[in-house]
This record gives sequence, structure tokens and C-alpha cells, in this order.
Amino acid sequence: METRDLKLYLAATSARHSHLCPRQVLGIRLALAGTNALGLVVPCFDKLLLTIVESDGCFSDGVCVVTGSSVGHRTLRVEDYGKAAITLVNTLTGISIRVSPKIGVRQRAHLYAPGEERPYFAQLYGYQVMPDAELVNIQPVELYPDVNTLISQPGMRAVCEICGEEIINGRQVIQDGQVLCRACTGLAYYHDLEPTTR
Repeated sequence: METRDLKLYLAATSARHSHLCPRQVLGIRLALAGTNALGLVVPCFDKLLLTIVESDGCFSDGVCVVTGSSVGHRTLRVEDYGKAAITLVNTLTGISIRVSPKIGVRQRAHLYAPGEERPYFAQLYGYQVMPDAELVNIQPVELYPDVNTLISQPGMRAVCEICGEEIINGRQVIQDGQVLCRACTGLAYYHDLEPTTR
């Protein structure tokens, strides 16, 4: 599947997600436009591409089918801003672009689905055939933190001096001279309900 044939990507994301929806199509189209702008051959399994998606769900499935990015290969990150947008990074050159849909694409999709009054189906078809110029915004961006920090260093290990849990891939934080995990610095996405015995 190294071709940019839209039908192959639509079939692949349908199989992965058990159906095809407008957001999957949008994910495919944005990923194709972005990887084309970076001059990358997709899917990209050699870690030359880092993909950052700004929402989870259907949209991300479309993006992943094109890019070949995955959490398991450390080439996919989710920064859930609730947006149908991606940032694509050439890890060799450090060039980063953010790809998003143009404002009003939902409404504009109806122009490409004549006779379809249902918005869902107008978007499903319209996103497949709209020209990139009417569908996609591409803007160069600078990553923060930089790409080397985002990718980090696999194989590194440290132990948090508060909770005692292992921290991998250089994700430890030095705070007041202590090696800590992000959770123990106050950046946890959870709170313990009961004290644990370590």
C-alpha cells in the first residue's frame, strides 16, 4: 500500500474501524496532503515521520492508515485538543508542518455531494473529492519541546525518588535536585484514591 490511491486507504481504515465516516476520510486527506508536502513516501515505517494528532477516535484512524505511525513504534503521539488536525515531523530534517481543515469545510462539502441533504453523507463524499486547495491548510510550525526531546532516548531508565516507580525513555524530571516522574511533580492525569504501599 505504498501508493497514494485514496480508495486503498478508505478500504484500510474501514476495515480497521468497522465502518467509514467523514472524520476518517478527513484524516486520510490531511495525512496525504501533509506527507506529500514533506516529500515522504507513505506509509512510513522507518521512523522518519513523527505524527502528532490533536484528537483521538475516527480521525486518528484515518491518519494512521496513511502515515503508518503507531504508539507502539513511538511514531505517534496524541495531544488531545479535540481538533481534527495533525503535525507531521520529518525526524531527519526537523521540518514540522501542521495540517488542518480549512474553515467551513463541513458546509463546503455539500457542493461536492449534489443532491445529498444529510450532512454526514455530504461530508463523507465531499471530503473524498474536494481539491486540497479547498480542504487543507498547511503551515510550518516549530515544535515545543523540540523533536529530539519529544522522541527522547529509548532505553534510558530512572527511578522516581518519591513513588519508586521506574521511568523510561528519558521522561524523568529533575526538580529541586530530585529525579521525579511527571506524576510526582504534580503533572499527573490521575489522583490516588487510596494510599499505596511501595
